Amino acid sequence: MPDFTPSSLCVFCGSRFGTDPATSETAVALGRLLAARDITLVYGGGGVGLMGLVANAVLDSGGRAIGIIPNFLLQREAGHPALTETVVVETMHERKLQMFERSEAFVVLPGGIGTLEEFFEVLSWRTLGLHKKPIVIIDQGGYWQPLAALLRGVVDGGFADRTHLDHVAIVSELNEVLPAIAAMPPSAGSEKPLDRV
Repeated sequence: MPDFTPSSLCVFCGSRFGTDPATSETAVALGRLLAARDITLVYGGGGVGLMGLVANAVLDSGGRAIGIIPNFLLQREAGHPALTETVVVETMHERKLQMFERSEAFVVLPGGIGTLEEFFEVLSWRTLGLHKKPIVIIDQGGYWQPLAALLRGVVDGGFADRTHLDHVAIVSELNEVLPAIAAMPPSAGSEKPLDRV
């Protein structure tokens, strides 16, 4: 479906700004893009770091932003006070499930351990055939090149099928995000061969 544009998009990103100022600029531009294309932002609900920048840009541009945040993080991460909708859950597991269920695609900006965990979970679910939702990484300034090398290494090492690399697109420019989502193969993971002992 080459004209597919998600009505809702989950953004995984850091609760910090990072060391490259261009990353913050990309976060703001992404938020503005979502609002301009009438795509609802779904994210972790924080008002800090890149998370806060994306949400503010969406809201300032007249868009919709839905935040999913666990109760214990609400104070620690200073939950965003002005979202279209805030969903407070009890656990990180519930947070990730709600973000997954409310989104039609995923975009990954630079981030830390939590961002990696979120990315790997939705990628794992896709390789297992549990969903067909597009996953796009914005490789701002080459930040995610070590991750790309790791994914290739997992395949080269014989621990994943080469087709699994088709389940995630890595782009370097913001204007490539929506075309990459539209071009993502609509297949979920096939049943993977196992090495019987």
